[in-house]
Parts: sequence; structure tokens; C-alpha cells
Amino acid sequence: MTTRIDNMGIVVDDLDAVIGFFTELGLDLVGRTTIEGDWSGRVTGLPGQRVEIAMLQTPDGHGRLELSRFIEPAVVADHRRAPVNALGYLRVMFAVDDLDDTLDRLRAHGTELVSDEVVRYEDVYRLCYVRGPEGILVGLAEELGPSSQA
Repeated sequence: MTTRIDNMGIVVDDLDAVIGFFTELGLDLVGRTTIEGDWSGRVTGLPGQRVEIAMLQTPDGHGRLELSRFIEPAVVADHRRAPVNALGYLRVMFAVDDLDDTLDRLRAHGTELVSDEVVRYEDVYRLCYVRGPEGILVGLAEELGPSSQA
């Protein structure tokens, strides 16, 4: 049996702003459309839904992220600012080549460090969590080389 993650999904309010954030992070927008019809409501359990979606892909083609903006029905809950110890906590982690450069570029999209610092895990990674547009929680990790002094 083969199992693989096809994509991760995030429900958003401002699709354009969130697309801009993730494309700045290095993902490529591969498609954008509106999904509706009887079949889609049967999949999600929301009859009559209309959802604008955007599919983004990592440069290596192995990871995809689906962003959804519900037109109908209205959004019923907002978990964007939930702390990391909340049940159902969601975040996505990205490996980046240069964490400092990535953070500098993402700040233009309203990104904030969750703990106000980048943390080093042994001699393996520099890590941080950030809140992007709409409070979306994203982890960033830079793998350290054998001679790194970061």
C-alpha cells in the first residue's frame, strides 16, 4: 500500500494576501478556480458550498498547499490566533536555505515571530514559528551545515 500526502489545506479570508505570502516563501501558484456543485458539498458535508481555491506547489513539486476562501456557506469559526497547545492546532513547516533572508522577505507580508526569536536546535537546525497573513502559523527551519556557526 502506498500513502502520500497530496496536499495540506488552509481556509482563509483574503486569498490574494495569503497567495502573496506563500509565493514570497517560494511556492508556485499552479491553479486558481471556484469549486461548487452537488459533488463538492457531498465531499465536505456542506451542501450548496461555493469555494474559491488556489493550489500552490513547492519548487521541487513534492508538496502542495490548497488555500480555500468560502463564498457559501459563511465561515463559522476562527482559529487563526489559537496558541500552539490548542486542540486541533495546525501549522505547516518549511525547510528554507537562508532563514534570515526568508524572514526579511516575509516581514513585508506582515509576518511576526511567535516567540520573538530564532532558536537553534543543537548543531542541526535554526527554527522559528511565524504568524503570516491572517495569523496563519508557519514553521521555518534552516538546516545547519557541519561547519555552521549560526
